[in-house]
Formats: sequence, C-alpha cells, structure tokens
Amino acid sequence: MKQFKIVLAMVAAALGLSALIVYFGQRGDASAPVGEASGLPWQVDALPGGGSRVFGLTLMPAGQPGGSTLGDARQRWGDTMQIAVIAAPGEDGTLEAYVDPAPAGFINGKLVITARMAPEAIRGLRERALKAEFMESTTRKYQLAPADLPQALAAPIAALGFIPAANLDEAAVQQRFGAAAEQVRRNDHMVHHLYPARGLDLVLDTQGKELLQYVAPAEFETRLRQPLKAAVAASAASAASAARAQ
Repeated sequence: MKQFKIVLAMVAAALGLSALIVYFGQRGDASAPVGEASGLPWQVDALPGGGSRVFGLTLMPAGQPGGSTLGDARQRWGDTMQIAVIAAPGEDGTLEAYVDPAPAGFINGKLVITARMAPEAIRGLRERALKAEFMESTTRKYQLAPADLPQALAAPIAALGFIPAANLDEAAVQQRFGAAAEQVRRNDHMVHHLYPARGLDLVLDTQGKELLQYVAPAEFETRLRQPLKAAVAASAASAASAARAQ
C-alpha cells in the first residue's frame, strides 16, 4: 500500500537562532533555550532488546514488551493527533496517526506514526468506520468509530516519521548525525542515509522535503533497508528495460 512518508528534520541542538538559520533557513523554530532542548530528532537512544527511544517514545521490535502506544503519543501531543486507517485498493491498510504541528524539542514539523495491528483487526476498523475519504490517488482514509478508539490507542507504535518545517543539507546531517553506515541513492535527487544502530533512515531530497524514518533498530533491516534496496533494484531494472526498448 501507499503509506505516508515518515520523515524527520534535523536542526542544530547546541546552537542558537543564528546557527539554525545557517543550517536550515528561517523557517526553523528555535524558540526554546539551547541548554534546555530535549526530544530533538538526532537524540536517539538505543535500548536493550533491540529497541530505541526518540521523541520521548519507545520503539520495540514486534513481540517485545515495553513499547509506546498511540495512547502514549496522544499524551505527548494532545487531542490534535488524528488517528485513521490508511489503505490503498486491495490492501488491508495500516493504522496511522498524524500530528501537525508536532514540536520535537524546539523544532517544529509534522509527524506520522504507524501502529502495529493485525490485518483482521484493521479490517474490522474499516468496516465500522464512520466515513472514508480519498487522499492521494486511490488511497483512502477511514475515520474510526468512537467505540474503536480505545483499541486504536492501545496499539503499539511500529514506526515514527517526522517532516521538518526547516530544510536540511549534507553539512547539517554530518554535524548532528555523523557519518551514515551506508548511503543509498534512490534517484538523481534523493539519497538515503542509513543508521542501523539508531533504526534511522534519513532522506535528503534536493527537489522536495527531507524525511527521517525511525523503527526499532532490531527491525531496521526488514522494515527499512531491504524494502529500499528492492525499490532501487526495481527502478534500475525498469530503466534498463526502457533503454533496451528504444
């Protein structure tokens, strides 16, 4: 299915407003005192059991206890968080939450939260949904029935994505996140910076918004790296086929 991009912005934690402007332009939010900043995009703590903690939320591998839920996220960001099932035709879909604005320390952005829920449970949420509306193309958003909200809030979080209000560049990434374990070029304008130990895929896009996607480090290979490699290989095969057909 066509899922939301899960994205994250970088900003300079130990720097004041002038440095933020240098790195990200004047769209960044630097209202908080530098010494008090916490919950920032680059502050990712690895946890025992293959989990991590970022934005004050804990991501654990499937089956491992101790992970944060959508209810924890609602306590963090309040009732403005929207919860819905997002599904493309022929797919069960995913249970997701959307927060805008989503302050991360003194950085503003948009947050997409993907929850873990069994396919049959998601189908039930869709069947009982109050309404469905189109998003992009044929993808639909299903508004949950009020009676289903407690079940949704109890669902553990599988992934986090943060879309920054400020732009990123290579220098800022190196400064705050350090060298990536691997870089994968998706196309002529998009490069993925992979940090397996943090469960992070940081995407720089010279023609669009940057994004960061977080999962439990133990699931980095299966949830992020392998799908990315498969997509790159498919794109290369398609391009080669088109070239042969000319």
